[in-house]
Amino acid sequence: MSNPRDFFSPPAAGIPQKRPSNQHIVIPKAATNSTTSSVATNIAATPQIITSSSSISMTTCNTNNDQRTSKDYYFDSYSHHGIHEEMLKDEVRTKTYQMAILKNRHLFNGKIVLDVGCGTGILSMFAAQAGARHVYGVDCSSVIEQARQIIAKNGFQDKITLIQGKMEEVDLPVPSVDIIISEWMGYFLLYESMLETVIYARDRWLNKNPYSPGLMFPDKAIMFLGAIENSSDRIKTDRIDYWQNVYGFDMSPIKEIAIQEPIVDVIDSKAVISNCAPILTLDLLKCTKENLSFSTNFTLEANRNDYFGGFVTYFEVGFTQIHKPIGFSTAPFAKYTHWKQTLFFMEEEYCICKGENIYGEISCIPNSNNPRDLDISIKVEMNGKNSSLRSSMNYRLR
Repeated sequence: MSNPRDFFSPPAAGIPQKRPSNQHIVIPKAATNSTTSSVATNIAATPQIITSSSSISMTTCNTNNDQRTSKDYYFDSYSHHGIHEEMLKDEVRTKTYQMAILKNRHLFNGKIVLDVGCGTGILSMFAAQAGARHVYGVDCSSVIEQARQIIAKNGFQDKITLIQGKMEEVDLPVPSVDIIISEWMGYFLLYESMLETVIYARDRWLNKNPYSPGLMFPDKAIMFLGAIENSSDRIKTDRIDYWQNVYGFDMSPIKEIAIQEPIVDVIDSKAVISNCAPILTLDLLKCTKENLSFSTNFTLEANRNDYFGGFVTYFEVGFTQIHKPIGFSTAPFAKYTHWKQTLFFMEEEYCICKGENIYGEISCIPNSNNPRDLDISIKVEMNGKNSSLRSSMNYRLR
């Protein structure tokens, strides 16, 4: 494995840094007496399957259209195989989870594992391969029907139990679990609010023995923000400025709406014109529901003369409770992931010189009508040689 920059250090104000192509980032470990020697690449054979005959209390998801909530529509979206195909084909995502689990068999051997939002069961099967005594996978979408068949076809039916229901309503047949695994991240890290469910599962089910505390996979996440220009990338032209002239007609009233919605897309790393500052840091072992609403001040420094036209956000996640910590990034300087980046464009561009600062504050809260949407506001101030700016912008990620 190559030796990339520290996982939790944002790129410097100079040229954006590239990730190694394999994307499996080594994360600096907290102060500990344990070593971080390399792990052998040969993986041991699948351990013996253990049968569980415990009964399970199950709940069903709401199918009454008159009583459906945003959560029910959210679960519906994960019933289609296409979204799971996209996630599984994201090798940065899937292979990092696979490596974090299979190269740490000593953590999984004989342990009870909970997979929150198990989907097709891929993470549950990784955990079973790593020697877990039993894995409980919970998901509310109907894809769990196919997941049960997948589990059986791969010989894990006695080692993995899949439960259809909302995590908050499921009653497991065990008093606690040793490890929680979940791929909960959304666009802008927090979109769709699945982390709230993971926090509930942690507080309700994760082993709290101080001598052998439970583990979270992953256990760290950080979101970053940087300044961008628009000319080297056609995203703003194609998605927002487009409405200015549509087949010769002025449709700018739609442009006024479009610019208030962040755009999830892949931006060229050359469009980033500043350092990238951390705006949210989450420790999954300690964070609370209240931490998911945040307000953070930031300072960015331009790394070249250019035209400042908006912001890019991306996140990184880490598995730091394992023998050799790893993680991955969704940055524009890194290998593609299905999360892409989240872009916040401004109506105008502003001339900025190398070394000049952009000061701002970004705030995020769940939308009051649909908590899975996010209301995001950005206040920005710049006093440069050629331009000055003081503005407040409101966005809704939906």
